[in-house]
Amino acid sequence: MKEETFEIEFGGKTLSATFTDLADQTNASVIVRYGDTAVITNVVMAAHERGDVDYFPLSVEFEEKFYAAGKILGSRFMRREGKPTDSAILSGRIIDRTIRPLFNHSLRRDIQVVTTVLALAEEDPDVLGVNAASIALATSDIPWNGPVSAVRVGKMKGESTFIINPAHDFRNNKDVELDMLLCGKDGVVTMIEVGAHIVSESVLIEALARGMEEIEKLQLFQKELVEKIGKEKEVLETKEVAPEIAEEFKKIQSAFETKVFSGTPGKGPMHELKKAFMDAVAEKNDGAYKAAGDYYESRVETLMRERAIQNGERVDGRALDEVRPLFAQAGGLSNRLHGTGIFYRGGTHVLSVLTLGGPDDSQLIDSIEDPEYKKRFMHHYNFPPYSVGETGRIGAPNRRMIGHGALAEKALEPVIPNQEEFPYTIRLVSEALASNGSTSMGSVCGSTLALMDGGVPITAPVAGIAMGIMYNSSNEYAILTDIQGPEDHHGDMDFKVAGTREGVTAIQLDVKVEGVPIDVLKEALDAAKVARLQILEVIEKAIAVPREKVSAHAPTIVPLTIRPDMIGIVIGSQGKTIKKIQEDTGVTDITIEDDGRVYITGTGDAPSAAAKIIQDLTHTFEVGEFIEGPVTRILDFGAFVRLNSRTEGLVHISEIAPFRIEKVRDAISEGEVVKVVVKEIDEQGRVNLSIKAIDPDFAERKGITPGPAPEHHGGNNRKNS
Repeated sequence: MKEETFEIEFGGKTLSATFTDLADQTNASVIVRYGDTAVITNVVMAAHERGDVDYFPLSVEFEEKFYAAGKILGSRFMRREGKPTDSAILSGRIIDRTIRPLFNHSLRRDIQVVTTVLALAEEDPDVLGVNAASIALATSDIPWNGPVSAVRVGKMKGESTFIINPAHDFRNNKDVELDMLLCGKDGVVTMIEVGAHIVSESVLIEALARGMEEIEKLQLFQKELVEKIGKEKEVLETKEVAPEIAEEFKKIQSAFETKVFSGTPGKGPMHELKKAFMDAVAEKNDGAYKAAGDYYESRVETLMRERAIQNGERVDGRALDEVRPLFAQAGGLSNRLHGTGIFYRGGTHVLSVLTLGGPDDSQLIDSIEDPEYKKRFMHHYNFPPYSVGETGRIGAPNRRMIGHGALAEKALEPVIPNQEEFPYTIRLVSEALASNGSTSMGSVCGSTLALMDGGVPITAPVAGIAMGIMYNSSNEYAILTDIQGPEDHHGDMDFKVAGTREGVTAIQLDVKVEGVPIDVLKEALDAAKVARLQILEVIEKAIAVPREKVSAHAPTIVPLTIRPDMIGIVIGSQGKTIKKIQEDTGVTDITIEDDGRVYITGTGDAPSAAAKIIQDLTHTFEVGEFIEGPVTRILDFGAFVRLNSRTEGLVHISEIAPFRIEKVRDAISEGEVVKVVVKEIDEQGRVNLSIKAIDPDFAERKGITPGPAPEHHGGNNRKNS
């Protein structure tokens, strides 16, 4: 096997790139290792152009193999990896969003980038996947304007320093304040993914600057690789614009500018003119139809950029920093739903619905990166074709829906109460019913409304906004607040920022240019904060604080805590005891954690009834405790009293009255309910009780009087009672 390895110290560890002939049918293949984590990236470009597409056909896949973590897939019926997990899809999207802007989008040859996790240790495979994809593309013969590099920057609460490439389980630490995955090249930022626990914009800028220092080191390493082993890039054929396309466009130039800047929200007017233009070109040259569409779109992009940068104009007539009209409503859709939120921002309309469930409704996650765990907060996002006035397939969520849902979930997670405070499983579903830009940030706003309407005690409302840019250079650009559809499609940046009044909770940055400087991003962050506060005012007018109670149609959850060594008593042999409790009370579910936390889910008074049974079962008696219970047995030396379903205690004859009595049955009868106090718990755990200590007059009320004093016969022959 041929093999050549190159190394660099990166973030305190060795990163290596190994080139072999393992996958020698590809345009390029590389195995990248960081610590004990390893991925292989293979890239292939088709030999011929596709004539059936009018877009750049790039596909990016991220494959999680369970062998990488030394695990066998958990299902008894399926031991082979099937469809990608959500985490694999999100990792693939990170790579895609980083490398895509660096291609010439006029290319019509299929390109596929496949990253497979070969070995997984504590190092993060996401960062490694981006860097491996870049190394493979940069050293291949595929036309691409890389390299680009990635680094993860972390920060703990209360700490001033940043952590470079923290271990994967860093993200599971409750004290994490910032988790940023940053990609960049040659001093500019190309992609950002951030989850944060309400951090300031200034901290984010510091993290960007620190991360870019590490990125520059990796950029130099990759450029050296290209010089040493890089293949010569294929030269793309330059296609001249057909004369009839340019001539026909001159005829509509005036109407074109009017339509693009008609002040009408959305893309309808532009599409009508585009179709008429393409049809006119096709009458002269049928083969130029698709080229006419590309030419029209490029002119739209050029015009929008020029007007925004030079004149501060936008297609719908708004000022550059102006947010579209807002509307917020909490509840009011149906009393059967546990919570709803409706949010409008211009032509983007989102309905978010809350459902509350018991702890057993949580999602069980099995992935290569983490041990199997339960997820109690979920946000799911749907984008039906009718939201943009189109028809199409309705079915399983696509990669975009999964990505947008995860972004909104990340934005909301820092304000979700912990399980001890609010033991419910929380599921939000955001339906993008009408779309004209940034439904993901609309989902954050709608979900905040739904959470508060449903009585979830979030720590603060969260809002999101999408910022855009028209960019020529670091000295010539225009930042756009609240981009709508055409500005997203033709603009150079989609910068989504979500947070509370106090700070940022999530960021996602995608660019269509080669990158944006940190100074420009700082300006966009500051503008995003102004817009976010404006949106939060509208949300808080609709509902200022979470409702005091959850919906009457939501389940009731009664939490309690038992000693861990009592768990077996509650469950019983083969689960018989816990099943009987459920059957007798009608509760939906009883969840018991290993540390003794118990959550009882049901409706009405059923959870409280089940809780009482469990408390009785697991009660540990203490000296001095007062109890009331029935007498179960009477013997010569005392009476037994039932304290709960599994424990009896003894009242010795001497503890019935403050004086001597002859017979126990004179004072007590079987089945009688008596008040007792715990006098002693012996070494064997037996409970000794007293009636006289709590009720000295008990025997006298029964007509029993003190008997004769015992006779004394001298010496030490005292008769004891």
